[in-house]
Amino acid sequence: MTKKRKHQEDFQKVKLKVGKKKPKLENATDTTFKTKAIQIPEQLKEDGVLPTQNRKLNIKDLLSQMHHYSPGVKHNALLGLKDLLSQYPFVIDAHLSNIISEVAAVFTDKDSGVRGAAVHLLQFLASKIRAEQIAPFFPLVSAHLSSAMTHISEGIQEDSLKVLDVLLEAYPALLTDRSSILLKNFVELISHQQLSKRLKSREKLSWMLSVNPNRRVTSQQWRLNVLTRLKKFLQAVVDGSSEIEDEGLQEQKDSPHSVRNPVCISWKVHANNQQHIQLFENGGLRPKINSSFRLRSLASVMDSAEKGLSSAENLKGFIEIIIPLLIECWIEASPAQSAPILGNLLESESQQLMQQVLSIIHLLWKLTKRHDETYKMELWLRMNYLVDFKHHFMRHFPYSLQETVKQKKKDSCKGNKYCMTSSNSVDHLLLNLTLCDIMVSLASTSTLQMDSGWLDMIRKFVTDTLQDGSKLNSKQVNRLLGVTWRLMQIQQNKVATEPLIKAVYTLYQQRNLLFPVRTLLLKFFSRVYQKEDLRTQRIRSRSKVLSRWLAGLPQQLALLGLRNPELSNQLIDIIHSAASRSNKELLQSLQATAARIYDPLDGTLVLLPAEAQRRLVQLVYFLPCLPASLLACLSRCCIMGRMSSELAATLIGILHMRSSFAGWKCQVQDNSVNDVDYFSFLFSTLIGFSREELTSLQGIRGKPHVSQTQLSPVRLYLTDLDQFLHHWAVTEMICHSLSTIPSQSQCFDILQTGICKYLVGLVVIPDSTAGSVLCAINKLLDQACILSENLNKFLASCCYSLLYFLLTLDKEDAEHVQKRDMLWGSCISALALLPRLLRLMLQSLQVSRICREELPVVAQLLRLLMQHGQLRSHMITNEFLVQQIIKDIMTLKSGEVQEQWLTDLHYCFNIYLASHPQGPGPINAVY
Repeated sequence: MTKKRKHQEDFQKVKLKVGKKKPKLENATDTTFKTKAIQIPEQLKEDGVLPTQNRKLNIKDLLSQMHHYSPGVKHNALLGLKDLLSQYPFVIDAHLSNIISEVAAVFTDKDSGVRGAAVHLLQFLASKIRAEQIAPFFPLVSAHLSSAMTHISEGIQEDSLKVLDVLLEAYPALLTDRSSILLKNFVELISHQQLSKRLKSREKLSWMLSVNPNRRVTSQQWRLNVLTRLKKFLQAVVDGSSEIEDEGLQEQKDSPHSVRNPVCISWKVHANNQQHIQLFENGGLRPKINSSFRLRSLASVMDSAEKGLSSAENLKGFIEIIIPLLIECWIEASPAQSAPILGNLLESESQQLMQQVLSIIHLLWKLTKRHDETYKMELWLRMNYLVDFKHHFMRHFPYSLQETVKQKKKDSCKGNKYCMTSSNSVDHLLLNLTLCDIMVSLASTSTLQMDSGWLDMIRKFVTDTLQDGSKLNSKQVNRLLGVTWRLMQIQQNKVATEPLIKAVYTLYQQRNLLFPVRTLLLKFFSRVYQKEDLRTQRIRSRSKVLSRWLAGLPQQLALLGLRNPELSNQLIDIIHSAASRSNKELLQSLQATAARIYDPLDGTLVLLPAEAQRRLVQLVYFLPCLPASLLACLSRCCIMGRMSSELAATLIGILHMRSSFAGWKCQVQDNSVNDVDYFSFLFSTLIGFSREELTSLQGIRGKPHVSQTQLSPVRLYLTDLDQFLHHWAVTEMICHSLSTIPSQSQCFDILQTGICKYLVGLVVIPDSTAGSVLCAINKLLDQACILSENLNKFLASCCYSLLYFLLTLDKEDAEHVQKRDMLWGSCISALALLPRLLRLMLQSLQVSRICREELPVVAQLLRLLMQHGQLRSHMITNEFLVQQIIKDIMTLKSGEVQEQWLTDLHYCFNIYLASHPQGPGPINAVY
């Protein structure tokens, strides 16, 4: 019993009473807690930093969806990116790296819809991103493009060509920098390596065309697609090389690296040692340095794989791979292998494929010409490929639709195989021209005998095409002329070249030729002429067709007028080049057409821009004869203001050099410029107005066109400021030419006779004419010259009319105020040189005949004449006349309040004349 109690004490049960809480255990955990509400309004707002599109997704959200497994999500993300970037273009610059990397990554996506959306987005981005912006990320784009082009999936390969189109259009230079990789990708798209024993012997790898029946298009269509892109890629490589010039007329093409900037030389400045003239060889394009050393280009430092087609070794390697494949493509599409039915679509594809094959070969040929050892490269090409080209390319030359369709009836179509009557005639002509261009580049003068057979075929085709009369575009004409020029260089005798030149001239004579076509023809003839002119006189045989073309250029220039200034400039350049070489036929034609070219109303000279006018003025120097009628036209051109005063001065200087007064030590051409006609030209230009214009001015009366005074019989016609300044600049050059004539007294007599005959007796004279006459008198006058009384009276009247006009000129009249210095200086110089002129002018101041309003003007004139230092002594000599004029003025003003101007007049008379100061003082008149 005792043991039982002890056990119960150890495990005693606590009895709980009803209504009482259970006591807490000692190790119980407190599970009570309190809660409070949290406000987060800022986190519920939209992101204000990154803009969103219509689905409220920003750029980060859309880029993250590009990694989604679902094609639909990726497709929508690409569409959303285009929508977002079109609304907020500034996002492109901020996230350019991420955008480029994510878009390029889906080039190889399995879903065609995703790839299509990526191409559209890339096309959109290309229009927004500049080349310098995408350049740091372009290696990544190029890597994804290469992965797509070499992908195992045919669909990805096809879409990679679309990506290539976008990049070639937007970033050709960046894409061609990685040509070594992309060219290999092009080859792998249409071929595969030939597995044979040659691989084991480590010989060169051979490639053969591949056929994939799983493609959606035929093998021929797929090759056409690939070769079209390859041609664009090679064209970009050619365009990116500054050393490669365009086909056809290479030497005539202007590039930004060969811009001819003419050096404008002012001989007056050069004679005073104020202008240094630096001369260069090669027309000043690049200084030629004679050195046996050559600087190594940066491209030579790079690895051979990085240089791409700029390396001769890489170019040869690519040619060895691609040419056999292109020949296989040609064989499949050539008429000998297929006899297509009329209307079969394969017919069009075959023609296009053949065109692409020839275009690629042509571009590769152009790339070979930029290397140093061009001659060795041409020999290598001829040795390796001439036989195959003759066998495959020239077998059915020339190609046309009739020959392709009716191959079995070749003999019946033989006489008509050049005919281009089909709708695809342009393609066939370009195909044949490209083939001609390739073949003639493999021929030379040394191989003429071996190549005469196929060269005659090409020569006949070129001649027939030029004489056909069909409309040709500029690209076709450029190829035609390029082949023609090459043929002329291969066989340079007149028997071979004359028919070709005649055929080109037949095309040149067609009407309504396009401007680019006409330009190419002009450049061709100009190049042929320059090449012919470089030959020595002993072996020179002038082409009759070329002479006929040169003789027709001046007439074409006169007929062209202002319809095409660019074409006129080209004609002028060619005419100038031939005239400077003293081409007899051209100079005769230019002489016959000169009156129309230099017609002052609607001649070519006054219609064309300033630069063309300058070249036409220079042509005057080369004219064999300058008759009076032509000099009259040139005088009107100088004074009408339709060419600049500087150019008019140049023309006057050229005529002076052609005259007998130029001071040539050698004998000048007889009867080139008659002395009488030359003086007539100078006088007519000095007057500035024709006889008919001066006659029409006599009926003009009153202001604002005429300034008149009661004390002078000469009234001034106020010319426009532009006309006045132009006339004055021409006058200075005329005076300079007159002053260089040895016999000044005889020259002055001629000038005096002309003034008395044509100007004395006129009532209205232009202000510029009056000032020009005084300027010429001042320039030519010396002690041996004797003025007639009629001329003295006329000049005195002109002086007073000009001085009255200047003193009554309103200061607010800005147009005429600018004439003041020039006219005032001419009048004062004439009065200082001719005392008789001053006396006659003072005698004409009969104040009793004028109205009271003119009295202050006369008083101001007298005061200024007395104050002028050069006239002081002459005014003292005429003191009695001045005193009498002042007395007459006082008589008219007697009984009235003496005005300030009258007081000033008395003061000046007492200071300068009444006291008789000795010698001229330093005081000059300030009006």
